[in-house]
Amino acid sequence: MEKLVFVVDDDESVRTSVARLLRSAGHDVRAFSSAERFLEEYSHTSPACLVLDMRLSTASGFDVIDALARRDVTLPVIFITGYGSIPMTVRAMKAGAQEFLTKPVDSDELLRAVEEGLARAETDFEMQRELRESTQRYATLTQREREVLGLAIGGLMNKQIAIELGIQEVTAKVHKQKVMEKMGARNLIDLAKLAQRLKIASTKNRYTS
Repeated sequence: MEKLVFVVDDDESVRTSVARLLRSAGHDVRAFSSAERFLEEYSHTSPACLVLDMRLSTASGFDVIDALARRDVTLPVIFITGYGSIPMTVRAMKAGAQEFLTKPVDSDELLRAVEEGLARAETDFEMQRELRESTQRYATLTQREREVLGLAIGGLMNKQIAIELGIQEVTAKVHKQKVMEKMGARNLIDLAKLAQRLKIASTKNRYTS
């Protein structure tokens, strides 16, 4: 899977040297001279991390993070700045920054931070992909199948589900099989994990309430 490193810095010499360093280490780099250009061209189609200057000419690094958050995008961010301070570092970490490096940036520290950021991004990207897939699968369930799912993850057997819903046991069994197939679950443990990921609570019933 392609992984990208975005570099945003309005200082051409810094932007060029950082991009050159990262490319020499084998990374695919996209460099931008402004926050606006980056936000216009950014698309969340592959795992990526962001090397971001804290003080840009038309925006701050925090402005960029806020803009991404409004799009519901979370990237591992490595802030770089020539004007570091403890309060700024604390604020950056609270904003979710992975690293806060001071210019001139140490090459080894930057490469290490980028490697860690990409590893984290790959994990997050895969989790988001699985969540989107599970959400799409859940959307294919009928209302009855959703009711069966809620009862099944609550630990009810087919006979108990049937009694709870006022249907035949064989019908409950068929519905449960359909739920398992549509959700791509191999067993009830898988189904429960998928439900937890989607924040679907088990249904209260006479056996558990």
